[in-house]
Amino acid sequence: MAVYAYKGVDQGGKSTRGFVDAESDRAARTKLRRDGVFLTELSESTGRGGRKQESAKSGSSRSLSLPSLRRISAMDMAMATRQLATLVGAGIPLVEALGALTEQIESPGLKGVIGSVRERVNEGNTLADALSETGAFTNLYVSMVRAGETGGALEQVLERLADYVEGQVRLQNKVLSIVLYPLVMLLFALCVIVAVVTVVLPQITQLLESLNQPLPWFTRFMIGLSDFIRSWWWALSILGFGGWIAFRTAIRTESGRIRWDAILLQTPYVGRLTRLLAISRFTRTLSTLLAGGIPIVRSLEISKFVANNAIIGQAIDHASESLTEGATLAAPMRASGQFPPMVTHMVDVGERSGELEPMLAKIADTYDEQVENAVTRLTALLEPLLILLMVVIVLIIIMSVLSPMLEITGSIQ
Repeated sequence: MAVYAYKGVDQGGKSTRGFVDAESDRAARTKLRRDGVFLTELSESTGRGGRKQESAKSGSSRSLSLPSLRRISAMDMAMATRQLATLVGAGIPLVEALGALTEQIESPGLKGVIGSVRERVNEGNTLADALSETGAFTNLYVSMVRAGETGGALEQVLERLADYVEGQVRLQNKVLSIVLYPLVMLLFALCVIVAVVTVVLPQITQLLESLNQPLPWFTRFMIGLSDFIRSWWWALSILGFGGWIAFRTAIRTESGRIRWDAILLQTPYVGRLTRLLAISRFTRTLSTLLAGGIPIVRSLEISKFVANNAIIGQAIDHASESLTEGATLAAPMRASGQFPPMVTHMVDVGERSGELEPMLAKIADTYDEQVENAVTRLTALLEPLLILLMVVIVLIIIMSVLSPMLEITGSIQ
């Protein structure tokens, strides 16, 4: 593929220049015309290596100036996407729309990203290529934008993307708001137990030992546990941190992730919730991609990663392979055993009726509601269990202290 240097005028009447990759002179002109650039000069660049070097330097400086790419919130991304769709729909040239968007964004990280995208688009890159080069956008996002540019429906695709991201944020916020209270209770219970074992119990222990009376075995056990925690808390902290790092490292490997996801799916109640959440993400993403004009095999490849479960991802891979061999999507999904009958039946109906995309959206809506209900029930079950656990542990500690004191009191009488 050759590299062409160009000069021209954009739709706003401003002079523009840059480089564009294309198979031929004609392809370069077509590509630039599609991007709204009216050419005044076009020539094949002979300094391709120099251009690559310049781009590399530019990219490195941009990466240094964007240290917070990973901290861009999904809601900021959704709002920026919605604003860009509005600007593009109003007929504003893409470069100007990106410039206006940069001025409106409040997030410093996202502002830098969009500014970098604008520079790349102004140099002749497509919006999808510019988004991909920043490394801040998912494959789903880039693929949807690329399909929108190719099909001349960028505004509609951006609106679908905004709807999708906002929907995912709403689902995450619902789940977080439901589980936040039990997590706070668990943290409070742990703090109370640690305080009793490391502060209160040692003070009472001194009193019991000063009486020179034999202590019950569970009292001696609690005293020994308290002494062990106070003496080796640093080793326990290192061990816990090291175990967490080892666990994170293990699940980042393919085999480790498969084993962990299999355990999650087989765990009572938690497995059902994990499956519901994975299927909800998968069907919502697949529906969004198909509505954006992405081929189904490519859509399945992207949706597999959004499902965020290796076991279900393997089932999606098998379904994709079967599609390339001429099979339907529903048959391999049903054969995998990872998708409930309702899902495979609705997919089958959608394929036969030619309404797969809206059918997948209905599945996602249904499973979003089921996820919320399942998390609510789990939270309702966890709250009394956490309270009971805290009461039992505190009661054991109290009994280990009261029992020898009652025995001493009885012997005095």
